[in-house]
Amino acid sequence: MYETMAVWETPEALDNLSAAARAFEPIWRAADKIVFSSTLRSVSTAKTRLLAGFDPDVVRELKAGATRDIAIGGPKLAAYAIRAGLVDEFDLLIAPVVAGGGTPYWLAGVSLRLELIDEHRFANGIVHVRYRALS
Repeated sequence: MYETMAVWETPEALDNLSAAARAFEPIWRAADKIVFSSTLRSVSTAKTRLLAGFDPDVVRELKAGATRDIAIGGPKLAAYAIRAGLVDEFDLLIAPVVAGGGTPYWLAGVSLRLELIDEHRFANGIVHVRYRALS
């Protein structure tokens, strides 16, 4: 996931992105980022620190001092954060395509009650839903 997101610091790659995708560049550049990885040995983007493997205590500390939302990218990392009880809200994009595979972000044995707090339907059939985790 990190390598995919790092495109926002690659000027030649930005030229090939849509205007909507390029609009994410200032958000990416302004964000402090933590990469949890057991395989990467270094990171090449600014404001990025690398930690070997997921540590829920690091995320708890971030949440405690956060003045704005924290985003988690990637299904495996999301699964660890969900299991640790660290996810308060879920923003999901549902596409009208059946792919038949992929990495799940719901782990077996994890059960949550969710409250729908927002939804938006796009003309192309994609639906954005936002849920709050209930305790």
